[in-house]
Amino acid sequence: MTDAAALKDEIKKLNARATAKKMDLHDLSEELPVSWERIPEVAQETYEAFKLLAEKRARLKALETA
Repeated sequence: MTDAAALKDEIKKLNARATAKKMDLHDLSEELPVSWERIPEVAQETYEAFKLLAEKRARLKALETA
């Protein structure tokens, strides 16, 4: 498997994880004020998931344009 193909597979998994984290954040916001203490934790997890996804997408783009 090529680097680009492996990266595409990883991006698919990361995209699913980021989407799940986004939904966790959305669900938490709908439950407010219940569990308001979890906002920083869930927001940080969501941020990290999307940051990693963006980094991998940038790496794939660089591989494809090289």
